[in-house]
Amino acid sequence: MRFMKSMQKIVLGLIFSVLAATSSAVLAAGANRMVAIVNNDVITTAELDSRTHIVALNLRRQNIALPPMEQLRSQVLQQLIFDKIVDQEATAQGIRVDDAFLNMSIERIAQQNRLSVAQLRSALARDGIDWAQFRNQIRSQIIVQRLRERQVDSRIDIPESEIDAFMAEQAGINIRDQMQYHVLHISIPVTNAMTSSERSAAKNKADDILEKARQGADFQQLAAGLSGASDALYGGDLGWKSLSELPGTLSIAVKTAFNRADHVAFVEGDSAYDIVKVLGRRNGVQAKLAGGPIEQTRARHILLAPSPSMPESVVIARINEIRDRIVLHNEDFAVLARLNSIDGSATRGGDLGWLQAGDTVPEFENAMKKLKVGEVSQPVRSNFGYHLIQVTQRRTQQADPERLRYRARQALRERKLALAVSNWQRELRDKAFVEIRNDAY
Repeated sequence: MRFMKSMQKIVLGLIFSVLAATSSAVLAAGANRMVAIVNNDVITTAELDSRTHIVALNLRRQNIALPPMEQLRSQVLQQLIFDKIVDQEATAQGIRVDDAFLNMSIERIAQQNRLSVAQLRSALARDGIDWAQFRNQIRSQIIVQRLRERQVDSRIDIPESEIDAFMAEQAGINIRDQMQYHVLHISIPVTNAMTSSERSAAKNKADDILEKARQGADFQQLAAGLSGASDALYGGDLGWKSLSELPGTLSIAVKTAFNRADHVAFVEGDSAYDIVKVLGRRNGVQAKLAGGPIEQTRARHILLAPSPSMPESVVIARINEIRDRIVLHNEDFAVLARLNSIDGSATRGGDLGWLQAGDTVPEFENAMKKLKVGEVSQPVRSNFGYHLIQVTQRRTQQADPERLRYRARQALRERKLALAVSNWQRELRDKAFVEIRNDAY
């Protein structure tokens, strides 16, 4: 469970990229015009229509209201342009992915979606997605990741002295500043190359968005249609972040937003005008970086998830049946976990070891907190499926120093990486030749 959150994000990102790059729609040949030139490549209306259609479906699946179609198509076009630029840069750098590694990656994707490769191929075919297109898109995504690792990730340096200073800083700040916040984010980029009128237009745009957000407009809809950040088409959702994981100006905005009645705030950074909305706050792992006693829970779980061979209604009935066997008939939790759970912990009888705040997804953590030792939860729904959770022990003890340093290093890396990736994306875009044919889309 500790690593399932990040793995799920990677897998869903790959699957979304595949869906966003393909479509079962059949477009008339006469409608396929050029909408943009990107260096020596072009983007056509067919590509734009296909990607826009699938992005719209993805937003609906996330329960995000669609922005006006003109805004959505503009956002999707910008995403397509950046994808072209990255692909070209990777090719220039000689980054390649061989078939053996590609096959292994596809096997992992299938496993994460609880499918065999054959089942994955059949599921894609039912959605009108060509297998060769799927393989090519996965290859492209791996190439992009390798390019980012080479040009950005590998250059992030976290010296031990910086970790020491960070942990000392954590020891001296208010406990409220060590919480985690669920943050939505809209970014209106600005650059030094902008003219005063262009910068003024960007500020006016940010002010207009801020006003709409404070008047109760759907924030994720605004993000999807207007944000210049890479997470725009995910509704600007940054997930749960501690203040220490956010760049300085953004952390100030989050603190301000949380204390406002509308939970919305604005801040001007060096490279963007940012608007944030805070959806909630919880105890976070960063609260433990200063050391001292921490609460830990030992838990085990049984995980079932819908799949092509097991619809959701069957999963719900089955997991309730398993719970009845444990609670009403005193059957052994560990035995039933080994027989039924699809999680990797099944071989250990579902045992997840000792957990602390932030180790599991919020739905799991919130349910686990409410359980008494020995109690079995009702089925808990998360992005992974349906869980039965049982708390077996609780304790309070000093935090492990090495784990604290690891957490500190990760927090500092997240903070630096967010800014570095943003700068990298801007640099790639600035050095590319891009011409948009506004009359074509």
